[in-house]
Amino acid sequence: MLLENMELIQTAESIAEEKGIEKELVFQAIEKAISKAGKVKYGNDYDIRGSIDRKTGKISLARYLEVKKDIEDNLIEISLKDAKKKRKDIKIGEFVIEKLPDIDIGRISAQVAKQVLVQNIKEAESVKNYELYKDKIGETISGIVKRMEFGNIVIDLGNAEGVIKREEMIPRENLRRGDRIKAYLYNVNQDTKGPQIFLSRSHPQFLANLFEQEVPEINDNIIEIKSVARDPGSRAKIAVYSSDKTIDPVGACVGMRGSRVQAVVTELQGEKIDIVTWSEDKATYIVNSLAPAQINKVIFEEENTDKIKVIIPEDQLSLAIGRKGQNVRLASILTNCEIDIIDEKDEKNKRNEEVKKISETFMKELDVDDVIAHLLATEGFLSIEEISEAVDTDFKAIEGFDENLIKDLKERARQNIIKKNLKKNDSTNVTSLGKAFKISTELVAAVVVGATLGYILDNWFGTKPWLIICFFFMGVAAGILNVIRSAKNMHKDLKK
Repeated sequence: MLLENMELIQTAESIAEEKGIEKELVFQAIEKAISKAGKVKYGNDYDIRGSIDRKTGKISLARYLEVKKDIEDNLIEISLKDAKKKRKDIKIGEFVIEKLPDIDIGRISAQVAKQVLVQNIKEAESVKNYELYKDKIGETISGIVKRMEFGNIVIDLGNAEGVIKREEMIPRENLRRGDRIKAYLYNVNQDTKGPQIFLSRSHPQFLANLFEQEVPEINDNIIEIKSVARDPGSRAKIAVYSSDKTIDPVGACVGMRGSRVQAVVTELQGEKIDIVTWSEDKATYIVNSLAPAQINKVIFEEENTDKIKVIIPEDQLSLAIGRKGQNVRLASILTNCEIDIIDEKDEKNKRNEEVKKISETFMKELDVDDVIAHLLATEGFLSIEEISEAVDTDFKAIEGFDENLIKDLKERARQNIIKKNLKKNDSTNVTSLGKAFKISTELVAAVVVGATLGYILDNWFGTKPWLIICFFFMGVAAGILNVIRSAKNMHKDLKK
């Protein structure tokens, strides 16, 4: 019997080492199996618990009765009075433990015990694997393709299985059973069957992690990956930066004769990768992101700095946009900006139309010829208000503009603004007079209505002069309130 007990300890230690779990968890699993076997022998309604001595391996079985004030089930409960007969210092909530005869391992229900043991060990292994892979979320791990299930790929990770869903695969990638691959671990869920480990080969961070493995400078924080944009299986862009001016971040990622970037491209099944330099200057960063296309001009919208217009020469247009808009789409994701590609020719025509419209306005409002109006518009003046408020140095860059001409233009602009304001004031005054007349009319109407009502009621109820006077003053009061309201509205209009 002692030999069998020692073999039990050795078996527990062997299982713990093989499964990579704690020995105590194995002992607990065996105790649950023994408890299950004890219930099979003595009855499932009893609270039967098995235990193993961790040093000798001796197995013992006992029945537990909980001490309660009011007994509901006498198979698992005992009254305080009866419990005190067995142990005087026992209290409510404690257990009376009745030892049962030693179990003969060879005679217990081996099948039941085995099922419970296997189940508990699996649960312990599942918890251990969940804790292990939960801490690896965001990392790239390796595994072997085990099988295909409903379009998904199951990866053997050694002590667990991971799943690459169809949408997380690289398009047109042909993986076979036995292939060793790398994948990005993006999620782990706990499940009754074990941890669900979700992997991806199309995730943008997978590309960043591959570069981190291939480029030591990234791992040493000398080079930083700022952003990644991917069209999995086709093309990707990655922005890198180094605070050390002696380091070329793009060259370091490419490697000697392209060895480093080629290793990443091979892992990604030939996916083309553009490595660009990140810059704090957004315009420079956008120009870099659209490489290899040549950029003429970058225009930021005043209201929204994330909406960018990029002027491209006609011969570079297709290169900047890319196949099915791929290049500009990836550049937009990389820079987190909405990039609008504009043909240089179209932008020039649009600009000429704007200059022509502004020039016509200056010719009309400043009474100048088309040459001066055109020069003002091309220099960047958009309105006569800008001309009147501009300092003399703003005009110095325009060829042929002397002090007298500048002074004359600013004076004309001011006079034009004054005329506009006078017209606006005249219009406001007319409106105010009309409202004043309306106020007077409303006051008279209110008085008349009040007096009339008083007169009518006096005829109905006999001669009561006080009734006429009462309604007369009610009409006056209503008229005055209306006058106050209208006067307030008129004051607001005058302030405007």
